[in-house]
Amino acid sequence: MARVAVILSGCGVFDGTEIHEAVLTLLALDREGAQVECLAPNKPQMHVVNHLTKQPTNETRNVLVESARIARGKIRDLAEAKADEFDAVILPGGFGAAKNLSNYAVKGEKMELDPHVKRFLHDMHKQGKPIGGICISPVLLAKAFGSGGSPKITIGKDPETANHIEALGAEHISCPVDDFVVDPEHKIVTTPAYMLARSIGETAAGIEKLVHEVLRLVKARKPAHA
Repeated sequence: MARVAVILSGCGVFDGTEIHEAVLTLLALDREGAQVECLAPNKPQMHVVNHLTKQPTNETRNVLVESARIARGKIRDLAEAKADEFDAVILPGGFGAAKNLSNYAVKGEKMELDPHVKRFLHDMHKQGKPIGGICISPVLLAKAFGSGGSPKITIGKDPETANHIEALGAEHISCPVDDFVVDPEHKIVTTPAYMLARSIGETAAGIEKLVHEVLRLVKARKPAHA
């Protein structure tokens, strides 16, 4: 049974994890028989957004605590997790990826990754384990691995974000909402999801394919007796 980490960034598209994308990822993994653990950084969010008015509030919330809403309380501090425990990792999107897992929302192509996100992704990559990125989160993969061999990734077709990905050293591949891009060399799989999707059904189509491909790569790297 594949052991897959899902890294969350809060709860809600405008300041945390895109909930549809997270739930669809968890559902697809469960249907494929994977063993899943949710992880998130234990730190304050960049800010809190009222999702009804779409305006920032004066609240302070914690990324791990908010992510626990999606995980039904079954979640662990990313700082405590080690790549050795997992066969793959998937990052759903939402602005939390750009605000809490990195500072891309503020710094653009001059972004930096949260140190625990950076460490975990690099450790997974060094061990040759598949990494999935959904929606905006492939930008984090461009930052993490763009200087080490120009990985092929997608966020769909948005030109500004694609230019940032290229500036970070990765190669952006245009992709429809219901498909994915796989880089076999780097074992990176990405799909546009709500960067392009107009419905939850369109989002599901790409995520289900991404999950299937990530798990196919896991199976391909394991010995036959494993």
